[in-house]
Amino acid sequence: MDKQIFAFIEEQRGEYIKWLTDFCRIPSVAAQNRGMKESTDFIEDLFDKALQTKPELLPTRGYPVVYSHLKGTKPTTLSFYNHYDVQPEDPIELWDTPPFEPTFKDGKIYARGVADNKGNLIARVAAIHAIKQVTGGLPIDIKFIFEGEEEIGSIHLADFADKHQDKIQSDGCVWEFGYRDADDRLQVSLGVKGMLYVELFIKGANTDLHSAQASIIESPIWRLIWALNLLKDPNDRVLIPGFYDSITPITEEEQELLSHYLLEEKSTLDHLGIEKFVNGLTGEELKAKHIYEPTCNICGIQSGYTGEGSKTVLPSEAFAKIDFRLVPGQNPHQLLEDLRTYLNTHGYDDIGIRVFGSEEAARTHPSEKLAQAVIETIGTYCDLPPNVIPNTPGTGPMFDLCQRFGIPSVSFGVGHFASYTHAPNENIRVDDFIENIKLMAALVFKFEEKMNENGADLSEPVTNATTV
Repeated sequence: MDKQIFAFIEEQRGEYIKWLTDFCRIPSVAAQNRGMKESTDFIEDLFDKALQTKPELLPTRGYPVVYSHLKGTKPTTLSFYNHYDVQPEDPIELWDTPPFEPTFKDGKIYARGVADNKGNLIARVAAIHAIKQVTGGLPIDIKFIFEGEEEIGSIHLADFADKHQDKIQSDGCVWEFGYRDADDRLQVSLGVKGMLYVELFIKGANTDLHSAQASIIESPIWRLIWALNLLKDPNDRVLIPGFYDSITPITEEEQELLSHYLLEEKSTLDHLGIEKFVNGLTGEELKAKHIYEPTCNICGIQSGYTGEGSKTVLPSEAFAKIDFRLVPGQNPHQLLEDLRTYLNTHGYDDIGIRVFGSEEAARTHPSEKLAQAVIETIGTYCDLPPNVIPNTPGTGPMFDLCQRFGIPSVSFGVGHFASYTHAPNENIRVDDFIENIKLMAALVFKFEEKMNENGADLSEPVTNATTV
């Protein structure tokens, strides 16, 4: 059956690529309210033509969630979570091609959103289309859950999930993202880090002043800098009391997975044009820090005059945006309280905190049937076995939609090592896109097989996934 479906996908190659490029022409930037209705209209039309069904547009307090439940013949449900919004294209001057005019070059498609997340969304729709066209139906139930606010923090997804628990329930969820490593292995992620994103701000005098006044008037930017220096030491250790205390210990199984996780150190350093990683780490220590440790990162600082030439000014206000990437056990709401207390204790109660987003970390155990189905599917049909990681260093609303309801989730997708997501010249390779459609189709059948195994012993997790 897989051969027939794969052959059909090759026949439809041009059509599936057209779906993707048509979708990428829509500038669906949620942060700027651009192209959002056009995106849901496109998805509705695609479902009508490709899947012979009309999806539901489920309202939220922001942009709607596009939802569809397709019935299969077996009592198993697989869901696909994706998002139809994309990042702004700025800085547009660094793009080699127009960001919303998909361009083919060197076997790649360049467009904003092609990797994150429209390529994955279309690949999954195409996989279900191929199965239905070849077999006349589906072996299991399929649910599509497409939100429009992921790039602005999925601010209404938790409320949506609470309201529609019956609709989101499934035996497993294929999450939105996925990339190939530098050695061309598909990366399989079993989770994501959490996040607390805040802005620290402080106001001084009611107007900017001549810098001669700095002898007697406090500088807000200096106070902000001194406060920022309290957050982390030169060895990259966060200094907020209790920051590390609640972290869930790493299990033996997760440690074993880490030993098989491949991180191409030289390729990464060369690609980024840098000489070393934080603290000069290499090997197992580097991998453990990347996957299992939380972070405190300054995303940007703004104050005073930064234009051409000089302007002697004492700024009246200063801002710093900070993200904390969190691991299982850390609670973003508790961290916010701890941060406020810490600043107050050191005399910085004049520094305000604005919260822009928070997410809890999520992780799926490698013994889950969905995880095993994904790993086995890739192992069967790809030249190289997958690179399985317990969680990516990035963040998403996985916990809100999956783990808090007992739904396992796994990620793999169409991107590659240099897809430049969230950056100029975002791209995917055409062949990766087509192969991912095939893998998604094969996964549907493999997951049904796993869910219906009799007497399967799942007590031992897959620990040698990169060497099978």
